[in-house]
Amino acid sequence: MGQLQIEGESLSKPSIVVGFEYAERFMQQEISPVLCDPSLYNNRELSLLEYNQRILEEAQDATNPLLERVKYLCFVASNLDEFFEVRVAGLRQQRLSDAGPPGPDGMSPREQLAAISSRVRRMVEDKYRIWIEELVPALVKNNIYFLGYDELTGEEKQYYTRYFDKSVFPVLTPLAVDPVHPFPLLLNKSLNVAVELEGSPSGANLAVVQVPHILPRLLPFGSGEKDVYRYIFIGNLIQAHVSSLFHGVLVKGAYQFRVTRNSDLYLHEEETDNLLETIERELRRRSRGDAVRLEVQQDCPRHIADQLLQTFELTEDDLYQVNGPINFPRLLPVISEIDRPDLKFRSFAPAILTVPGDEEDIFSQIRRKPILLHHPYESFQSVRDFIEEAAEDPNVLAIKQTLYRTSGNSPIAASLAEAAESGKQVTVVIEIKARSEEAANIKWAKMLQEAGVHVVYGISGLMTRAKLALVVRKEEDGIRRYLHLGTGNYHPSTARIYEDFGLLTCDPVLTNDSAELFNWLTGVSVFPELKKIKAAPKSLHAFLLEMIQRELNHAKVGKPASIFIKVNALIDETVIKALYQASQAGVKIDLLVRGVCCLRSRVPGVSENVTVRSIVGRFLEHSRIFRFENAGKPELYLASADWTARNFFRRVEICFPVDDRELYKRLDGVVATYWKDNLKAREQSGGLTCVRRPMEGGPLNAQAIFLEKALKQEKPAVPARSRTLKTKVSDIKVMHHRQKVGQPA
Repeated sequence: MGQLQIEGESLSKPSIVVGFEYAERFMQQEISPVLCDPSLYNNRELSLLEYNQRILEEAQDATNPLLERVKYLCFVASNLDEFFEVRVAGLRQQRLSDAGPPGPDGMSPREQLAAISSRVRRMVEDKYRIWIEELVPALVKNNIYFLGYDELTGEEKQYYTRYFDKSVFPVLTPLAVDPVHPFPLLLNKSLNVAVELEGSPSGANLAVVQVPHILPRLLPFGSGEKDVYRYIFIGNLIQAHVSSLFHGVLVKGAYQFRVTRNSDLYLHEEETDNLLETIERELRRRSRGDAVRLEVQQDCPRHIADQLLQTFELTEDDLYQVNGPINFPRLLPVISEIDRPDLKFRSFAPAILTVPGDEEDIFSQIRRKPILLHHPYESFQSVRDFIEEAAEDPNVLAIKQTLYRTSGNSPIAASLAEAAESGKQVTVVIEIKARSEEAANIKWAKMLQEAGVHVVYGISGLMTRAKLALVVRKEEDGIRRYLHLGTGNYHPSTARIYEDFGLLTCDPVLTNDSAELFNWLTGVSVFPELKKIKAAPKSLHAFLLEMIQRELNHAKVGKPASIFIKVNALIDETVIKALYQASQAGVKIDLLVRGVCCLRSRVPGVSENVTVRSIVGRFLEHSRIFRFENAGKPELYLASADWTARNFFRRVEICFPVDDRELYKRLDGVVATYWKDNLKAREQSGGLTCVRRPMEGGPLNAQAIFLEKALKQEKPAVPARSRTLKTKVSDIKVMHHRQKVGQPA
């Protein structure tokens, strides 16, 4: 078997060799032809669009605070941008190359693109209808105005005219389109104004004005004074004054438009000598990829839209005429600036599960008992403390960490640099191929290298998404290793809005497994045999199939058998077939899938025992939790991986057990609470659509319950013995610091 086709990708076998072995054995089993019926599988792209429809429903939900509803609308718009940049762009390429057989749903690229066009149009119509008919009137009632130029007062028009003359006009460049002036290369998602002309000396009837990125997209007028906020979009201002750029020529009309381009990176890692330089080069090219979508204002004349379509080599199916802001995500910064807490979710301070380092060091706390953190309800500060104290602690010998996504001013990256500069052995596996984070990660990679950190980019052909931080520390009884394992990224900002779990532990088996995994990532060795951690691309897929099979076997002999899975996406065909077989054997299967779900529940004879739900709420559900009943001896696992072939075979991912009795009980309670949610949970109702659950037994919002529990959480106490030990450790740190800065110890 030379090439394997996974989700439209051609995968060479060396990068995924072992991970497929169990899957191949599973597929060789006798599987009912019924399970190969395309009607049993939702299309991935259409399922992703239905997830965005659920977000759009939150924008429509009047029980959500008004400005949060606007945010949901912006999230949908941003998600659709990425959907076209990556998913639609990929399908267009597949259509041209006729590459690969259709997926399990049986849809060809051409059929998918047609279905996508139809579904997106309905969603875009819904989005602008909600904006115009519901959100704008509600904003006006609250003295928040997003105005067109014609809606401005005389005073405001004078103010904005002066602003245009002083700050906008000097940076604008009119670009004529005629035989002498070819159509300009417009960057991906950049805002532009198409200007229709008459009487041009060159005969040009069209010009383009690009709106520079340096200009703010929304311009306030005395916003915040007397709790009144008034804004105009920069595009409207330019449209109103565009004739000043074309002296002696009649401007018949000006229309905002935006083109979306293919933004995926195309890398041949085995053919490049310097991966970092290759990605930097590809990033420069990405904003100039092939066009995949054209958005124009609704009042744009048809002949202008047709001219733009022809220029970008697009068709009618790629044109979206919109009645409102052409780039909703530009509203997000403004919403954050509006000082109306009554129109936003109530702010909260996450619970602190660990005490500060000046009271007791984090390592003593982990030695006493493992710590399970549920973000954002429980503070990410504990993770920061773990890395920061490791950087400062003179007893720490080495730090090893993976970085997939982190913030622009990451305190964690800064601590790693500080640790290396102080002489510690620091190794960071940084993923510079992380989508939309490439530039930031390249910056951190260079900074860390300059500080003396050993920076590696993982394994060729694989993306490292496992979340691991390993600390090696010298103690009285010898060397001890401490570990953080997570389902989410080392990103303090997203840890406030993404739901995730993290485990701080010094379990010798888990720490040894992690050390072996780091050795494989940074060195030259075969994939290690791990005891507790199940890792992709070797063992995770096989492990999950074995767990499903175990439940199936228990069900056949009448033992308790059930499965609970919480993931962001369920796509892998082999796993879906295994779940169908388990359902047919009587295994009760509860699936909490936030986004894409290609499995169809409640199909007679196939998935009657499968229930699929999705929760969309204040926080982005991001953790992955797996629970297997195991004949009355249930097991719980946390993981970084979704259930997709890409995650199983093209990524380095981890799955680890939660076997501490106290933590297990707590996590099991979280699972139960999630499944009772009937306010933010929707249930799959046949095919792609999900509908809100009936409120049986009263309303229950899982996220609200977790938040309430966190607010009632008591501050952890420090044992007296630990306070004494902390004083001794502090003295050592002070002495170490004095030696470091050249003072007498």
